Amino acid sequence: MNSNPKIVVLHMKELIYTGIFLSFAILLIVILIFMFKNNNKKEEVSTGLYKPGVYTKAISINHSPVELQITLDKDNINAVEFKNIDESINVMYPLVISSMEDISKQITDSQSVDNISYTGSCKYTYSTILSNVKSVLNKASANN
Repeated sequence: MNSNPKIVVLHMKELIYTGIFLSFAILLIVILIFMFKNNNKKEEVSTGLYKPGVYTKAISINHSPVELQITLDKDNINAVEFKNIDESINVMYPLVISSMEDISKQITDSQSVDNISYTGSCKYTYSTILSNVKSVLNKASANN
């Protein structure tokens, strides 16, 4: 039998350096994989102010449901109106319909909910309608 043992001497400093460099190489490979892997996510490029469509919001006026409907295209507010309004609301709150028509005209003319003018007697009605219109427009914003 030929038993010539071979002895390998490893210095601890060399093992530590090799481990550090190997760790850096693995980290570099992982970073490169994440940087250059092809993400199949297609980002939607929006060029308008709004996402086109018809947006609705349910509003309760004295426990009677009313539907606020806003029609938008990508750059314009086309219509703001109430749908499915009960006749009792017309009788009990006559300012609601006239206020909505005035707000709708002002918004479609100026394409903005800012600087809407109203009389002092209709302040609460206008502010309620405008706050609901603003919340619907925020949801329909292309930046969301």
